[in-house]
Amino acid sequence: MGSRKKVTIIGAGNVGATTAQRLAERDFYDVVILDIPQVDGMPQGKALDLLESGPVYGYDSQVIGTISYDDTADSDVVVITSGLPRKPGMTRDDLLVTNANIVKQVTENVVAKSPNCFLIVVTNPLDAMVQLAQKVSGFPANRVIGMAGVLDSARYRTFIAQELQVSVEDVSAFVLGGHGDSMVPLPRYSTVSGIPITDLLPAERIAELSKRAANGGAEIVALLKTGSAFYAPSASVVAMVDSILLDKKRILPCAAMLEGQYGVNGYYVGVPVKLGANGVEQVIEIKLTEEESAAFHKSADAVAELVNVMREKLPDVGL
Repeated sequence: MGSRKKVTIIGAGNVGATTAQRLAERDFYDVVILDIPQVDGMPQGKALDLLESGPVYGYDSQVIGTISYDDTADSDVVVITSGLPRKPGMTRDDLLVTNANIVKQVTENVVAKSPNCFLIVVTNPLDAMVQLAQKVSGFPANRVIGMAGVLDSARYRTFIAQELQVSVEDVSAFVLGGHGDSMVPLPRYSTVSGIPITDLLPAERIAELSKRAANGGAEIVALLKTGSAFYAPSASVVAMVDSILLDKKRILPCAAMLEGQYGVNGYYVGVPVKLGANGVEQVIEIKLTEEESAAFHKSADAVAELVNVMREKLPDVGL
C-alpha cells in the first residue's frame, strides 16, 4: 500500500463491507477488510470486487481482503464491526457476553499490529464494547471512540425533515446518552436552519419522533427479519473517519470516555465531541434541564450496568 492513510475494517459483513465501499470511493484511503479464518475467501472476494469498481467509479484506492492481522499493520484507523448482529426480539444486551469476547480478542490482535491507531467501535451493545476495547487496548481514551450518536442523530434528522418536509441538510439534531432505548434526544438543541424544532412542532409530535429515533435500529431489524441496519451505520463511520484523518474537527455525537463531564466519571457515554487529528479533542458540555439531566444519568446508569456484567464475566480484563 502507498502513502495514503490506511483504514482497516474488522468484520466483512454488511456494515464492514459497506463501510469499506464508502471509504474506497472517497479515493484518499487505502482499505483493508479482515474477517475470521472460518470465512476465508469472503473478505478477499469483497475486496477484489471493490477494487474492480475503481475504474468505473473513478478511484485508485487499494482494497485488500484478508484473514491475517499482518495485513492490518500500521493502520491509521481501525473500525471494529465484528460481533453477532441482533435478531428480532433480541435486546442489545443479549449480545453482551458473546460480543465482549469477540471484541476483546480483536482488540488484542489489532493493537499488536497497529499500536498508534485510532479505534472506532461499532459492535453492540456499543457503549459497553467501546469501554472494553479501551481497557484491553491500553490506549488513551481520546483514541478509542464509539459510533452511535452520528447514526442516532441521522435517524432523528431524517424523521424531523420528513415531518416538516424540509431538506435534511438544514436539520441539525442533538442526541446524548447510550445507544438504543436509553438515548436522550434534545429537541431544544435540534434545529432547522437554526430554528429549534420546539418552535416548529408540537411537543407530542416531537416526543413521537424522538421515540422513533431511539428505536430506529429495532424498527429496521423488524423489517429486514434477518440482519440489521448497515447503510446509515456505515455512512456514520465514514463521517468519523473523515473528521479524524482529515482533521476536520467536526462536532459529532460519539461514545466518549467521560471524566466528570455531565456528572459522569469513568464511563463511555454518547456526548458531542470535537473529532480531529488527536481523536476526541474535546467533550462539549452543555447545560441540561433537570429532566434532560435525569434522562442522561439514567442512560449512563444503563451503560454502567452492562460494564458491571462484563466485570463479572470477564474478570481478567480489569474493567
